[in-house]
Amino acid sequence: MVGDRIHKLLVGVVPVLLLTSGCTHKYENPITKDTQQPDKVLFDTSIDDIEHGRYERARLTLQTMMNTYDTSEYLAKAKLAVADSWKKEGGAHGMAQAEAEYKDFILFYPNMEESAEAQYKICEMQYQQMDKPDRDNMHARMADAECKDVLQKWPNSKYATAAADLLRKAQEVIAGGEMTAAEFYAKKGGNGYFASANRATSLVDQYPLYSRADDALWIAADDYNQMGDKFDNQQAAMYTRIVRDYPLSLHVDDARKQLRAMGRPVPDADPVQEARMKFELENRKRPGFVSRTLDPFSDRPDVSAAAKSGNPEADAFKPGMPLDVPPSALATSTAGTESRVTISTPARDILNSAPDARATAGTTPPASSDASSSDKSADKPADKPAAGTGPGTPNIGANGAALPTAAQAPEGSPESSIAVTAEHANAANAALAAKRRAQAAKAVKPKRRAKPSDRKSTAPAPTTPAAPAPAAAAPAAKPAGSGGGQ
Repeated sequence: MVGDRIHKLLVGVVPVLLLTSGCTHKYENPITKDTQQPDKVLFDTSIDDIEHGRYERARLTLQTMMNTYDTSEYLAKAKLAVADSWKKEGGAHGMAQAEAEYKDFILFYPNMEESAEAQYKICEMQYQQMDKPDRDNMHARMADAECKDVLQKWPNSKYATAAADLLRKAQEVIAGGEMTAAEFYAKKGGNGYFASANRATSLVDQYPLYSRADDALWIAADDYNQMGDKFDNQQAAMYTRIVRDYPLSLHVDDARKQLRAMGRPVPDADPVQEARMKFELENRKRPGFVSRTLDPFSDRPDVSAAAKSGNPEADAFKPGMPLDVPPSALATSTAGTESRVTISTPARDILNSAPDARATAGTTPPASSDASSSDKSADKPADKPAAGTGPGTPNIGANGAALPTAAQAPEGSPESSIAVTAEHANAANAALAAKRRAQAAKAVKPKRRAKPSDRKSTAPAPTTPAAPAPAAAAPAAKPAGSGGGQ
């Protein structure tokens, strides 16, 4: 029975393997000219090898053609085919070799339309090697630079649209790394609020198309809120940008509420940004079940939420500077000024200050600086013992009786060694308790500051002008002759 199952498995799998092994991948840039010239024959042979995965053999054939027919009309095509063979071979080594070959092709043939294709393939290779946002973003930054070259040098080529799409995805990954750092510092608290606000603000300033830009602004607003009242203007600016530039965000209603609580004007939504966000939400594709299942085990970034419209950022990412950095520490220099650091070495030359060791029978006294420091330490009174560990504290034995201290017990007796051991144990316990108290004090996190809408307003309530009181009625006049008679 087991043999029948194996036979059925082989019958079903073997034909599939044979069919897939016979499949070929067509080359993108063949030469359609029908001729039997020797250089054309060599070129066609190498292209057939590339299509069937024989990359090393194809490169040898192309190299033979370029060395033998150095004036061939197919020379540029052959050089491009060498780069394509490395790219199809794949791997870190193959990608690096392909990039070098493509750059050589652009250098030798800058005016050919294939130069735009070569630059786009460099961009594509860097994009294919990108890691997740929380990992090294070297390839994401390289893809950002290479795709920008396509748009700047060949803006009218057929690869410009595809390069812009890859550029937006690469910038999504770079921005995702900055967002991860901002969230980390925001959870850390304390001085981390300054770093988080700097990361989130710089991220939105340079990558406004980032899919979570509104979340970054919300984090920055909360950071400025925790930093104190003197950052209220920055906090209000973050809420304003959410309402104006990201009108379909989930934070819009809360941002309006905070602006009203702060007494700041609430802006109107930008119709252009509203139309852009609506287009993005309608065309965003949610990853499938298999992709979401395998994502934790993959090193590829998820760029399904990347922008599909809008002009990507043309400048390289420039990180900002946190607000808690003093101006004197900023890396800014003015004309005619130069910052210098002087390192002084203490004068402790024992060879010149100490006497000759041969004259003192091999004993070398300390240097002058060491001697002075030792004298000062000798004059310094001893530290006060910790509570419960001093000589006055009795040491309790196993039977509950007080043991003699080290000073009371005779030297060399068993009681003396027991007393010394007990004193050392008490000192160690006191030091451990002090260390634990210090750690517990550090572990207490400061209380978070409430948002403006959740605070009790200290501003005076708006006063409305009181209505004028009605005029008092004049007393009625007494009739004549009705005065009080006697």
